[in-house]
Amino acid sequence: MFHYDQQGRIQKESDPGMENKTIEEVCARLEEVVGGWETPLVDAMAATGDDPFRILIATILSLRTRDTVTAQVAPQLFARAATPEAMLALPAEELRDLIKRVGFYNNKSESIRAICRQLLEEHGGQVPDDLDTLLALPGVGRKTANLVVTAGYQKAGICVDTHVHRISNRLGYVQTKSPEQSEMALRAKLPKTLWLDINRLLVSLGQTICHPTSPKCSICPINDLCERVGVTRSR
Repeated sequence: MFHYDQQGRIQKESDPGMENKTIEEVCARLEEVVGGWETPLVDAMAATGDDPFRILIATILSLRTRDTVTAQVAPQLFARAATPEAMLALPAEELRDLIKRVGFYNNKSESIRAICRQLLEEHGGQVPDDLDTLLALPGVGRKTANLVVTAGYQKAGICVDTHVHRISNRLGYVQTKSPEQSEMALRAKLPKTLWLDINRLLVSLGQTICHPTSPKCSICPINDLCERVGVTRSR
């Protein structure tokens, strides 16, 4: 089991927690059923070979916004502007109007314009494919950067959002207090063969069954493998 000490350093307890062979079984079972669940937007975009710029902007739009809303807003935006040049050519008011259904749309519209400007000025209009350079873009955090690396470029990375953080702790695989800590713990423990899949599988599970409160444990395909850490009520 991985946890963090008071200085924020990863520590490994004598109890190893869930073993890697078990997390591999978790992922294998989820892979069998995930096709019948709603696919997270960015994963659906990646499956069709969408370009990294659109994945980057869609991820920015999706922050603190329901996937169903982002799935409607993103195509409308890309129909008007699908490149950094076209995005900057949009009047600021029109950009805000196009994305006003997502949360914090004013801040996001400013971030999108700043990102596009920096992409053109420093990267020839291309989205970087490495984590550190992506993190230097305005408004881009670790979740967004990792998702662009993994979904946009199919490179190794672990994207941890609230679903991945919650479920990896609920399973008993890691013991952390924040998504960033979960990412570091997963990087230290999770077999690299699962890095590209873990976000897609756990986000789908979290959106469908493993809700923050009262998860549907009775119909969960991995209920016998889960330690249900912190679960006080379930269905």
